[in-house]
Amino acid sequence: MSWLLVAPIMLPISFAILVFLVREKGGWGRWLSVVGCVLHLAVSVALLVEVWNQGVIASQMGGWPAPFGITLVADLFSAVMVLIAAITGLAVSVYALADIDRRRELLGYHALFQCLLAGVCGAFLTGDLFNLYVWFEVMVIASFGLLVLGGDKEQLDGGVKYVTLNLISTVLFLAAIGMLYGVTGTLNMADLHTAVGEVENQGVVVMIAVLFMIAFGIKSAVFPLFFWLPAAYHTPPVAVSAVFAGLLTKVGVYALIRVFTLIFTQDVDYTHSILLVVAAFTMLTGVLGAAAQTEFRKILSFHIISQIGYMVLGLALYTPLALIGAVFYLVHHIVVKANLFLVSGVARRMTGTESLAGSGGLYAASPLLAVLFFIPAFSLAGFPPLSGFWAKYLLVKASLDIGDYVIAAIALITGILTVFSMTKIWAAVFWKPHPETNGSGVVRLPRQEWLSLVLPIGFLASLTLIIGFFPEPFYVFAERAAGQLLDPSAYVAAVAGAD
Repeated sequence: MSWLLVAPIMLPISFAILVFLVREKGGWGRWLSVVGCVLHLAVSVALLVEVWNQGVIASQMGGWPAPFGITLVADLFSAVMVLIAAITGLAVSVYALADIDRRRELLGYHALFQCLLAGVCGAFLTGDLFNLYVWFEVMVIASFGLLVLGGDKEQLDGGVKYVTLNLISTVLFLAAIGMLYGVTGTLNMADLHTAVGEVENQGVVVMIAVLFMIAFGIKSAVFPLFFWLPAAYHTPPVAVSAVFAGLLTKVGVYALIRVFTLIFTQDVDYTHSILLVVAAFTMLTGVLGAAAQTEFRKILSFHIISQIGYMVLGLALYTPLALIGAVFYLVHHIVVKANLFLVSGVARRMTGTESLAGSGGLYAASPLLAVLFFIPAFSLAGFPPLSGFWAKYLLVKASLDIGDYVIAAIALITGILTVFSMTKIWAAVFWKPHPETNGSGVVRLPRQEWLSLVLPIGFLASLTLIIGFFPEPFYVFAERAAGQLLDPSAYVAAVAGAD
C-alpha cells in the first residue's frame, strides 16, 4: 500500500517541478496544475476507499522498521483530510485560471501552490513528530511565497506578521520535540502512545504537552495566538486566500487532535480543560472581531478563528460524540470556508471593492451568485438542514450530555452572531442597490472568466448541500473515524507491523 500513501505527497511535488519548468510557455502551467489536482483527487479517493475497506494502513520508507524509519500512516481521519485537501486544491486551481495574473504565474504561483498541497498532505500522513515538523516547514515556505508573491505593500506587511509568528511556533515545536525525545527516546507517534506513559516524571510530560499545545495553537490561530491571521489572509489574491482559509489552520487543528488523542492522554483533566477554555475564547473573540469588520474578506478571516473554536471544542470535550462532531466540523468547514472566499473574489470583481459600503446590487445582477453565497454562508451560521447545522448540533449536544451548559451557550451565541455577520454581508453586497461610487455600477464578467470562477464555487456549494441533506453517511464515517482516535490500538498495530 506504500504507493497509496506516497502518491498524495509525490504527485504535487512532481507537478510543482513540472509547472515551474513550463511557466514561461503560455498557459501550460495553469492547465498542468489543474491536471495535477485532478490526479491528486483520484489517488486521494483511492486512499480513502482503501482505508475504509482495509482499516489503518502504514508503510516504512526505505525499509527501516518503526520506530527508526520514516513512517507514513493513514487512518480514516488522516485519509479524509487528504481527500478534502485534494477537493479544495482542485476547486482553487480551476478558480486560479481566471484569478491569477500572468506576472504571478511567471514568479512561480502554480509551483508554490502544488508545494503547499504536498506539505499539507505530508502533515496529514506522517507518522512521526519530526517529519510533521518538516512538512510544517514545507507549508510555511510555500505559503509565505504565495502570500508575498507580487510584492504589494499590504502583502509584505501581512507576510512579515505571518512568518514571524510561524517562526515562534517552529522554535516551540522543535523545543518540545527535543524534550520529548529526551524523556522517551522516540518520536514515532505510535511508539510514543505507550512510551509517554512509562516516563517516571509525568509532570515533565504535561509540560511538554503544553508546549505542543502552544506551538500547534499558533498554527491553528486559537485565542490568544490568532492575530497574524486577520492581518494576512485578506492581502493576497483570492485564490491564495481561499486555499489558506480552507487548509492551513486546519493542519494545526489536525495536529492538535492527533497528538492529544494518540500521545498526551495521561492527564486529560488538565490538558483538555485548558483546551476547553481556549475553545470558548476562540469562538467568542473570533465572532466578535468579525462583527466589527466592514470588508468582505476581513469578516471571513475572523470567522475562520471563531469556527476553529468549535473544532477545538470537540477535542476538549473528549467524548465519542464530541470527537464525531470535531471530524464532521472539519470536513464541513474546509469546504464552506474556501467557498466563501471564492465568492468574495467574484463579488469584488463585479462591484469593484471589498468594502461593504461600496458594494451592492449583486442579487439583481446575478441571482445565481447570490444563491451560491447563501448556501455556504448560512451553512457556516448553522441553518438547518445545511451541513453546518449538523456539525454544530453534534458539538452542542456533546456539551449538554456532560452537563457543560456554559460552553453549549457560548457555542449557540457564536452561531447567532455568525448569522449577524452573514446577514450583514448579504444585505450590503447582494440586496441593497450598488452605490455606483465609481460611476460604473456592477460589472458583468466575460463568459469564460465567469465559468472559471463560478464552476468551482458551484461544485463546493453542491458538496455542502449533499452533506446537509444526506448527513447519515457522513455521520457514520465520522463516528468510525472518531472511534479510531479514541482507541488508537489499530493505528499502533498498523505502524508496528508495517514493512
